[in-house]
Amino acid sequence: MVKIMVNKKFCMNSYLMYRYVYDTKNTFSVNKTPEIVDIGFDRRPVKDAKSLYAGLKAVVDEACRDGMAALALSGGIDSAILAKLVPEGTKAYTFRCIVPGIEVTDESDAAGRWADLNRLDHDVIDICWEDIVDAADICMRHKGAPIHSIEAQIYLAARKALTDGKSKFIFGENADIIYGGMNGLLAKDWLYAEFVDRYTYIMPYKVLKDAELLLDPYKEFENDGHIDGHVFINKYFRQEALGTYTNACKAAGIEFVGPYSKTYLDVPIDYDRIRSGDTKYIVRELFRDMYPEVELPAKIPMPRPVNEWFAKWNGPQRSEFIPHCTDNMTGDQKWMVWCLERYLDLLEEG
Repeated sequence: MVKIMVNKKFCMNSYLMYRYVYDTKNTFSVNKTPEIVDIGFDRRPVKDAKSLYAGLKAVVDEACRDGMAALALSGGIDSAILAKLVPEGTKAYTFRCIVPGIEVTDESDAAGRWADLNRLDHDVIDICWEDIVDAADICMRHKGAPIHSIEAQIYLAARKALTDGKSKFIFGENADIIYGGMNGLLAKDWLYAEFVDRYTYIMPYKVLKDAELLLDPYKEFENDGHIDGHVFINKYFRQEALGTYTNACKAAGIEFVGPYSKTYLDVPIDYDRIRSGDTKYIVRELFRDMYPEVELPAKIPMPRPVNEWFAKWNGPQRSEFIPHCTDNMTGDQKWMVWCLERYLDLLEEG
């Protein structure tokens, strides 16, 4: 039996580096062990667009069998493919973040195009900062750890789907990780130290007074001084990402369904194609087969206006943090530090 240890230092450093607590032997508190999703489930092998279609369709058909599934619909090709697979009339939701007086990225029109083409019942969910704060607290308490910046949005959409009578929520998550969409992480043959610097979200010594570099995940995949980015992210990034979606849905009381996550690439990834600009080439081929008259849309990450939300934030105040550590950070990095500090406050509140 694995012994669980309360080790706040490890958990804080792990979250800053990898955006989750990767080692199940460590916990922030005796009251709650961080939720870590099991990625050892059976998956269907994919070699080409045809086998990807078969794998996705099998999962979507099963999820939609009882009419209780909803679809998370973005403007990108991953969810556009799923929109073609769900039955006509399926409820589809798109997130739209609102920042008063500021125009931010909005996918609702692009997503609406897929909804119209496939005759889906499309709703846009407007999300404000005040909604995010309350949802983040709920998700963190459920997870037993700080969360990703999209987790609260997923929770809010999942609650809406549940209110509308749905019991399952279908997402296009994991397509980028599995099929070569993370082009920045696959852009070159990485030296070990280069990849550590490229992948680590926040170096703990820039934030924490009691910092520690937790390098075991990187060492696991070091080979002759190099790290294969695709192999690495298919363990650690995949686990973190699935944990984000699964936790948010569980906290909302709905089942997460990830059709792409139930598949894997059963042939060597073609780095030459990716590095020449043909990222996620198998998914692109399937999109072209399903939408032959439609131009490939530009890739847009799930919108979250963290730069705007944290533009006036003065940084963490707790004693664990170095003063002014967030002054030169991106919005996503500020979210992580804000979230970590808030979770530590929640622990003290009980």
